[in-house]
Amino acid sequence: MAFVLTSAAWAAAQQQPTTPSSTTPAAPTKPETTAPAPARDVPQTTASGHPADAYWTAHDKQLLSDFGWLARFHDADEKLGPPAAGENRVVFMGDSITEGWHFDKPGGEFAAKPYINRGISGQTSPQMLVRFRQDVIDLQPKAVVILAGTNDIAGNTGPMTLEQTEGNIQSMADLATANHIKVVLCSVLPAYDFPWKPGLEPAPKIDRVNAWMRDYAAQKGYVYVDYHSAMKDQRDGLPAGLSKDGVHPTPAGYAIMAPLVEKGIAQALAQ
Repeated sequence: MAFVLTSAAWAAAQQQPTTPSSTTPAAPTKPETTAPAPARDVPQTTASGHPADAYWTAHDKQLLSDFGWLARFHDADEKLGPPAAGENRVVFMGDSITEGWHFDKPGGEFAAKPYINRGISGQTSPQMLVRFRQDVIDLQPKAVVILAGTNDIAGNTGPMTLEQTEGNIQSMADLATANHIKVVLCSVLPAYDFPWKPGLEPAPKIDRVNAWMRDYAAQKGYVYVDYHSAMKDQRDGLPAGLSKDGVHPTPAGYAIMAPLVEKGIAQALAQ
């Protein structure tokens, strides 16, 4: 029997939804109208925000195992022993700027002086305070030269206020005074920027710490050594002639610092 499709049935069939077969080609997608953003190189950093290089990775690991790094000079301190009779021993407490001042170098500014270098690269004032008894007081010096603050402003051990830096310097000076050690406070060196932590605009912060330190030293009768005024450039930073990175002095920079601190030490010992 023949199948006859009426006009009504044909119209109804046209209204039924159809399911595309697996072979039905997909509708073309809309072409991209903009090119994807180019990939950008993001500097790798440690969890604390430092460059992820060998130095900073070791630095951050050190904070977890020995915050003040008491182990660094422990053996050297014990080996040193007490000063000889009449010896005007002086300990320099500081960070990499102090550590880089090689006192024992033949022909150096302090080669024949009883000066002890206790600088540790990257350290902040709270770290110095932790090791102040071991690395300064227990060595029984006549005077201590304190240079601290740059790494506080850089946030090497986390964010710090200027008041916290000032408090740590006060505490070190108090400990020295209580143990009959003369105090020589050194200005923070000029720095326009920090290569390992750019964009912090440290120069005005350094100026504020130094202004406080000058007044504090005057109030307490401590000696204040002003490296900053003798070394700054027109940007209130450390010029290329005195530093390769704008923070750490070259031999030319240390040559300016040496007579200034020598004068400060002599003044402190004469008090």
